[in-house]
Amino acid sequence: MKAPDFSYEKPTSISDVLALLANDELDCQLLAGGQSLMPMMNFRMANPGTLVDISGVSELAGITECTDTIKIGAMVRYCELEQSTIIKTHCPLINLVLPYVAHAAIRNRGTIGGSIGLSDPAAELPAVLLALDGSIEVTSGDGVRLEPASSFFKGVYETACEPDELITKIILPKAHSQQKFGFHEVARRHGDYAMAGVCIAQDSDLSIRVAFFGVADKAIRATNVERLLSGSASFSQDVIKDAQNATSEIEFEGDMNASPEAKQHIANVVLERALKGMK
Repeated sequence: MKAPDFSYEKPTSISDVLALLANDELDCQLLAGGQSLMPMMNFRMANPGTLVDISGVSELAGITECTDTIKIGAMVRYCELEQSTIIKTHCPLINLVLPYVAHAAIRNRGTIGGSIGLSDPAAELPAVLLALDGSIEVTSGDGVRLEPASSFFKGVYETACEPDELITKIILPKAHSQQKFGFHEVARRHGDYAMAGVCIAQDSDLSIRVAFFGVADKAIRATNVERLLSGSASFSQDVIKDAQNATSEIEFEGDMNASPEAKQHIANVVLERALKGMK
């Protein structure tokens, strides 16, 4: 299949991007890394009137260390995250996750903003943001706003970002020495989308955030699981079993790879393995 006809724009500033997005007649679609969008266009799942290539917008690049946070430009590629000393030092959960994001060729082109903006239920990075309690900086002609990750992901390919808005940064709190993190996923092959996966962050006060992906219509926090795990410095088999029972709060959705029942079973497996591997 080939993509349908479209117009092409390559702006060089955020203001130019926003001007294009504000023009309803253009029917714009943003092109970041293109690792999801281009196949979708070729299969006629996406049919934009105008493709807006934002790869030349330098304002969307870079990883910045601030006092308490790390700010990641929306156009930062996975491979840049892998190579970043700032990420290795201050965002260990991202370090755990990145080797499982697709394949090296995809990581060389795919961007963090593109993944967050797509909101694929089986993608790892939305769950990372939920577990880390991150925020998304969204810019429009009306200004800049911060949207918490907890309210950003709405459903399959649906976010709180409006058609005239642009994701400009991802903001994550810097990790502290007493925090612990866990991650595990199960996929048919390494690099494939996960059948189920989980990201976990435990704070110094032993509160915990547990975010599943690949099990519902979006990445989700498992609040009942978190309640049972919070306060535990280590996780006995009994505590893990109770947490696994609490995944019944999730409305598991089946797909071509697994039924809802199978999804719940896999979710319980990855939860146990992630908890036992916390570091």
